[in-house]
Amino acid sequence: MKALVIIDVQNDFLLNGSLEVPDGNDVIEHINHIIENYALVVATKDWHPLNHVSFASNHPGKKIGDVIKVNNCDQILWPNHCVQESKGADFPATLNIKTINKIINKGINSQIDSYSGFYDNGKIRSTGLSDYLKSNNVTSVDFVGLATEYCVKFSVLDSIKEGFKTRVILKGIKGIDFEESSKALNEMKSKGVDLLWKEVVKKIK
Repeated sequence: MKALVIIDVQNDFLLNGSLEVPDGNDVIEHINHIIENYALVVATKDWHPLNHVSFASNHPGKKIGDVIKVNNCDQILWPNHCVQESKGADFPATLNIKTINKIINKGINSQIDSYSGFYDNGKIRSTGLSDYLKSNNVTSVDFVGLATEYCVKFSVLDSIKEGFKTRVILKGIKGIDFEESSKALNEMKSKGVDLLWKEVVKKIK
């Protein structure tokens, strides 16, 4: 079975959000167009506590964009975003969520970030996404969401490592930086990911 995984389409990553992805709202229409074609749909959410290690506000003397080391991993410091139970962490009202079968919260541990929908950045803790997909006999996964060079890329690469046939629907993703997004797409392609421009229009099982 094939599943659709929607990565972090949340208010804080959209227009006027605290960590706005340029033109991020554009993905919503395309996701709504294809979402009902899938028998199984999973959506990930950044779901951070207020004291999260990735927030620049929790590091006196540091600023947004600075890089620190966390568990031997480079950690970019971000503005506060997708704080648990906040409006910024919600799905936008325009996203069709009625067919979402499962929500995977990530970044819930205050001491480590989680770009991937599968694991935290240190590969210390699984989010349960892989187990959920496999328990539903999923063998192929299509990805959409935000942002291309961060959470989409790391989720897609982990999907390959978990043994899923993996595709990215290009009309359903947006990145922060064009050059970095291009590099991310090239890396995905080099790992065997299919990059699709074509619409997915028929019911997928």
